[in-house]
Amino acid sequence: MPDAVPARQILDYFRDGFAHTAWRLETRREYAADQNTDEYRRFLDGVQPPPDTDGPWFANARAQTGQGKRIERVRLVDEPPTDNQRYLLATTPDNLAAGEDIRYLTRGRAEQLQLPAFDFWLFDSRVLAVFNWDDAERRMELTEDPGAVLRACQARDAAWHHATRYEEFARRVASPM
Repeated sequence: MPDAVPARQILDYFRDGFAHTAWRLETRREYAADQNTDEYRRFLDGVQPPPDTDGPWFANARAQTGQGKRIERVRLVDEPPTDNQRYLLATTPDNLAAGEDIRYLTRGRAEQLQLPAFDFWLFDSRVLAVFNWDDAERRMELTEDPGAVLRACQARDAAWHHATRYEEFARRVASPM
């Protein structure tokens, strides 16, 4: 049975929980963590988010990638992108500056590939962390179940193969603002 932990504890895995790779599939159209910020509300008013390279996430990502570890994501995007997806496009350069590799895939293509419809992190191809956004505490279920991890690895490989690098994707999408 998977362990359930508060989603905020995912940050612990980025300090000492993985040795080589952390990979994420982002499937949601909206994230409350973004939408509840003043920066997001200003973005909706047409104000470009300021660079944020010194926050805890970015400092740790730089430290981990500086050790040769990889932090990668594929973000699903609707056509046209939702406001939250446009916001993530506008703030992706901060993640890239911290050493992450973020790629994009249209939701239609993801459906053709039969990718999972849920968000997850995959650590070193051995630990799967699935977000439960419906839980009021936003918990993650952690598992090392070989079948679940194998399915996540297959989804990762398909998504990564078909996804487009941020720079190319951003050129094809109308300005996120």
